[in-house]
Amino acid sequence: MRKKYTLEQSSPACELANVANLNQFPSHGKDSTMAPGTDRKASYEDASGENGEVVSTISNSMNPLQSPDASSEDPFTTYFDSKIPIPEGETHSCFSFRKLWAFTGPGFLMSIAYLDPGNIESDLQSGAVAGFKLLWVLMLATIIGLLLQRLAARLGVVTGLHLAEVCNRQYQKVPRIILWLMVELAIIGSDMQEVIGSAIAINLLSMGKIPLWGGVLITIADTFVFLFLDKYGLRKLEAFFGFLITVMALTFGYEYVTVKPDQKNLLKGLFIPYCQNCGTPQLEQAVGIVGAVIMPHNMYLHSALVKSRQVNRANKREVQEANKYFFIESCIALFVSFIINIFVVSVFAEAFFEKTNENVSAVCMNASSPHSSLFPNNNETLEVDIYKGGVVLGCYFGPAALYIWAIGILAAGQSSTMTGTYSGQFVMEGFLNLRWSRFARVLLTRSIAITPTLLVAIFQDVEHLTGMNDFLNVLMSLQLPFALIPVLTFTSLPSVMNDFANGLFWKIGGGVVILVVCSINMYFVVAYVMALNHIALYIGAAILSVVYLCFVAYLTWLCLIALGASFLACGKTYHLGFAAHPELFLLNNVDTDSVVTR
Repeated sequence: MRKKYTLEQSSPACELANVANLNQFPSHGKDSTMAPGTDRKASYEDASGENGEVVSTISNSMNPLQSPDASSEDPFTTYFDSKIPIPEGETHSCFSFRKLWAFTGPGFLMSIAYLDPGNIESDLQSGAVAGFKLLWVLMLATIIGLLLQRLAARLGVVTGLHLAEVCNRQYQKVPRIILWLMVELAIIGSDMQEVIGSAIAINLLSMGKIPLWGGVLITIADTFVFLFLDKYGLRKLEAFFGFLITVMALTFGYEYVTVKPDQKNLLKGLFIPYCQNCGTPQLEQAVGIVGAVIMPHNMYLHSALVKSRQVNRANKREVQEANKYFFIESCIALFVSFIINIFVVSVFAEAFFEKTNENVSAVCMNASSPHSSLFPNNNETLEVDIYKGGVVLGCYFGPAALYIWAIGILAAGQSSTMTGTYSGQFVMEGFLNLRWSRFARVLLTRSIAITPTLLVAIFQDVEHLTGMNDFLNVLMSLQLPFALIPVLTFTSLPSVMNDFANGLFWKIGGGVVILVVCSINMYFVVAYVMALNHIALYIGAAILSVVYLCFVAYLTWLCLIALGASFLACGKTYHLGFAAHPELFLLNNVDTDSVVTR
C-alpha cells in the first residue's frame, strides 16, 4: 500500500529564508501526537515500513530540479551493487570494535587522496626546500582536511545522497551545470597527476625502457581491471586498497629507516609552528602543501562512499552511530596517511635539504648513475619531483632505494587513479542523473580524464613535467570552493539535515576554515599567474577571474543564507537560489501514518 504525504504551498517571496530557518517539520499521527522517542528522520531514499508499506515522496508541486518521474522510480544505485550490513550492537555499549570494523573502508579509500603522487611530490619538495620546518603545516592541513571530510560524510549518511546528487536537486539548472564542469576540471587535473605518477614509476622500474605514454596506457588498462574487483564483493575491493596503502607505508618507511632522519628536528618541525629564516620559496611551498592535501573531488567521493553501509536513516540512533564510527575511521585513516607523508618529508629534509645540483651531480657520477645528466653542474639549489626524487635516492642510497621508491609511487598512483575514477563516476552520475550501464559509465568518465593525460605523455618527456604539475596544482586550487562551499551549505540547512544540521560552532568554524583555505589557494594562484610574465596572459587571467569570482560569490551568497543570514534571501531569491521546495526530498522514512504539514 502506498501512502501519500502533501505539503501546503508557501509564499515564494522569502522561501529560502524559511528553509534556512526551518528546524524540523511538525508531524501529526493518528492522534496528532508523536510517541516520545519516536524518530522522524529526513531521508532522500524510499524505505519500507514495518508492514511492507512503501513510504514515498509525493507533492502537489513538482520540484523544478526533479525529473518528472523521479517520484515513481526506484533509487538509483551509483556504483555499489550491495551494501555492507552493520552488526547489532552490544547492550549499553558506547563503542564496539565489531561495528567499527563494519564501518571501516570508506575512510581509507578517501585517505588515498592524501597519498596521491601530487601529495608525495609536495612532500618531497617541502623537505628539499624547507627541511623539517613545514611539518606543522602538513599536520594542520591534515586536521583541516579531516574536519571537512566529516561534513561530507555526514551529508551522505543523513540524506542518503552524495554531494553531487544533493547539488543536482538543490541548485538551479545553470549553476548546477557550471558547478559540474568545474568539478570535472578538478577531477581531470587530479587524474593527470595520478596517471602520470604511475607512468613515471613504471618508467623507473623498467630503467627507462617503457616511455611515459606506455606507462599511461598500462595504468589505464589495469585501472579498468581493478575497478571491477567489487563484482567479487565490496570488502575485497576495500581490502585491495588497504593492500596498496600498506605497500606505500612499507616502501616509504624503508626509505625513512635507510636515511635515518634526525628525530629531534622532526619533532621540532612538527609541533613548533614557526619557520625560521624562511623566504618566498618556503612560503609558496607551505601554500602548496595545503593545496595538495585538501582536494575538491574528495568531498564528493567521501559523501558517496559512506552510502555503502546499511544504515536505517529513519532511526536517529543509527544515524548518530554511523556518523560516530565513520568519523573514528576517518581519524585512523588520515593518521596513517599523515605518517606516510611524514616519512617522505623527513627523508628529503634529512638527505637533500640545502643540497645543490653540483653536490648531487658529483654523487650520481661517482655512483655511475645513468641519470647523472639530469642535474647540471652548478650551485643552484636542488629542485626535485617524483622522478628526480627517485633518481637522487638511487644515487645516494643505492639502486634498491630507487626501485623501492618507484614501487611506492606506483602504489600511490594506482590507488589514487582508481579512487579518482570513482569520483568521476559519482560526480557525473549525480549531476547528470545518468542511467547507463556500468561499463559505459566507466568508459565515458575514464575517457574524459585520460585523453588529455595521454596527449601530455606523448608530447612531453618524463624529465620535464614540473611546469605541468604546477599548472595542474593551480587548476585544482581554483576548483576548491566548488566543493567546500556546497558541503558547508547543505550540512547547515535544517531542511536537508534535520536534527543533524551544523550547529553554531560548526557553521562559524567551517566558514572560517573554508575562507582561510580558499584564500591560501588564491594566493598560490596569483603567485603562479604573476610569474607568467606575459601581458596577454594577464589580460586573459583578469577576464576569467571576474567570471570565476562572480560564481564563487553566488555560491557564497547561498551559503550565507544557509548559515543563518536569512535577510539575504528575500525578494527574488526563489528564482535565483535553491530549488523551490528542498524539503520535498525529506518526507521518506517518516511514520506511515503521519502527514507532514508546513
